[in-house]
Amino acid sequence: MIPDMNELQTELHEVKQAVADAINYATQLGVSAAECAMSRSSGINVATRLGEVETVEFNQDGALGITVFRGQQKGSSSTTDLTAKAIRAAVEKANDIARYTSEDPFAGLAPAELMATEIPDLDLCHPADQSAEFALEQALACEQHALQLDPRIVNSDGAGYSSHVGYRVYGNSHGFVAGYLQSRHSLSCSLIAKSGEAMQRDYSYTVARHRDDLWTPHQVAEDAVQSTVSRLDARKIATAKVPVIFRADVANSLFGHLVAGISGGSLYRKSSFLVDHLGKQILPSWLTVQERPHLRGALASSPFDHEGLATHDRDIIKDGVLQTYLLTSYSARKLGMKPTGHAGGIHTWEVNHQVENLAALCKKMGTGLLVTELMGQGVNIVNGDYSRGAAGFWVENGEIQYPVEEITIAGNLKDMLANIVAIAGDVDARHGVRTGSVLLEEMRIAGV
Repeated sequence: MIPDMNELQTELHEVKQAVADAINYATQLGVSAAECAMSRSSGINVATRLGEVETVEFNQDGALGITVFRGQQKGSSSTTDLTAKAIRAAVEKANDIARYTSEDPFAGLAPAELMATEIPDLDLCHPADQSAEFALEQALACEQHALQLDPRIVNSDGAGYSSHVGYRVYGNSHGFVAGYLQSRHSLSCSLIAKSGEAMQRDYSYTVARHRDDLWTPHQVAEDAVQSTVSRLDARKIATAKVPVIFRADVANSLFGHLVAGISGGSLYRKSSFLVDHLGKQILPSWLTVQERPHLRGALASSPFDHEGLATHDRDIIKDGVLQTYLLTSYSARKLGMKPTGHAGGIHTWEVNHQVENLAALCKKMGTGLLVTELMGQGVNIVNGDYSRGAAGFWVENGEIQYPVEEITIAGNLKDMLANIVAIAGDVDARHGVRTGSVLLEEMRIAGV
């Protein structure tokens, strides 16, 4: 049961027409501007545990949202019913709401001259088999293989497979209406290992636009087993200040805090540790971060943002210097700047590296902590204070010695970013920020 691309294209065309009709009707009601968006995703999620089927769930999610402006007054409404009558009713409700809202001098559409004029095919949609039989076969094979690989694996938290296809359509009264198809497939497995009386849990997963780009069930199983058994016999370590490596699969969170710090909403509220840092050095001079929104097949690629603004390759950080904030049209007007096409988030960041792999990065560090898991929410974007629970491995003489747990790592994001020593080439492509493992000069480690 593979979704038909021709049917998807037909539905996309119909929704684009529905969005255009909604905007036209809003204009007939006398609004000064209007925008309308529709996202829909349909597919399957399955979960298995210990060879038994736990859930099989087919789902279809999505709604059409309409926003109208009467001068600087704004009203919004949504509907899951795409009949002409329901869409007209939603437009009327948005219009009624706008009559009673307070004026906001910064409200309005993004500038017409910045709208996307071309919608490139970014190879984002690859439908795959969404039958329950196939999905369960993938999850069951993954978990079964994992349970056979090592006697220390004594239990499973289950395996899961999902496959979804859908589309996003956006239009506004500038005359812009566009949309694109997209897909996402994933496979995961979570295991429990035991040594003596101690037990550890870990997992592995794979995610891609194209199902053929996923790891095989056996690869996911083997990675999950390796990750789980490597945590057995974990020790506590003494409180100290030491170099720290964020492994690639958690290093993206470090850059995620950078995203939050340079996003318009945080900046105009003066609630970011990077207020007034545009054009200033915030990373080492050898480090560059580029945004590549048109990278074909990437999970965070997009031809336009959620306001219809064209996306472009750009330097976010060049030679350590912050080149741009991340601005929606609203935050840009608040700050007296131009929007950057980041309504809805970032679009595939690539972080440069200097060291070949994680092993080489450990050798460069010498002695310190390799972090493979982060816990808790102890990050203050306002002042940059950082404190999170962590687990990982202790490294000495460039070699991993033993797993560690029940520790806390702490520092300040501004210092952490400025004191990145090196980045490895073990890039994790499962995230919007494509980075390898990151070595920081020093952090405070709270242990025993």
